[in-house]
Amino acid sequence: MFTIDLSEKVVLLTGCTSGIGLGIARQFARAGASLAGCGLETPEQAGEFFEIVRQESSQEPLYVQADVTKPDDLARFVGATIAQFGRIDVLASNAGTNVFAGAEACTEDEWDMNLNLNLASHWRLARLCKPCLETAPGGGVIVVNASCHAYSSIAGCFPYNVAKTALMGLVRSLTLEWSPAIRTVGVAPGFIDTRLNEAWFNTFPDPAAERARTEAQFPMHRLGTPDEIGGWFVFLSSDYARFAAGQTYLIDGGRNVVMM
Repeated sequence: MFTIDLSEKVVLLTGCTSGIGLGIARQFARAGASLAGCGLETPEQAGEFFEIVRQESSQEPLYVQADVTKPDDLARFVGATIAQFGRIDVLASNAGTNVFAGAEACTEDEWDMNLNLNLASHWRLARLCKPCLETAPGGGVIVVNASCHAYSSIAGCFPYNVAKTALMGLVRSLTLEWSPAIRTVGVAPGFIDTRLNEAWFNTFPDPAAERARTEAQFPMHRLGTPDEIGGWFVFLSSDYARFAAGQTYLIDGGRNVVMM
């Protein structure tokens, strides 16, 4: 039987309270991992994260309110994780958000915020976790959440697409410099069906028609789900993927093969 058992692993997950982050939390909990998560919300506002982990696992998660753009918050989150669990085996570096401004209209503040959140925070957190990851039994793992915008994009998605493209370089550099003690991979999700995207569909006069038009552009004729991306995080963190390193895996329902 093909099973993934991460019951001996401690996973540090950023952006755990919504969207893809909740799917990642659910799948790691199903695999038995101990979870430490962070988000911008207070613990009281992060109830869905607690509920999902408790439903799927016998483990009680740690939650820390933290802004990943603030180095002190990152250090506090890592410290709290080590204090509670004594180790970190997997860094699931997920937190980020869309910053779509356009190359000409983008302000200096938007540029700086985007690079800080969608690029630099992943590097800073990896460095903070490195001492634990490199001593993890069987080797530590870093899984970075990039985006399909790292492979191809559309006009107006600057500067987000720039940061997400750079994340592929981060995955390669950490592989070159920190292997074999730490194995680094990336995941590049396509259009995933989250509440944020549902809100976007609702900005159209006919949300259902816009959803149908969008789904028709994908060879799979549907959007992805947070749980599907979470499954990739779990698999890439497992021993089944121990020869995978330095690569960012594009999971976009086949959209990348459509020429026009």
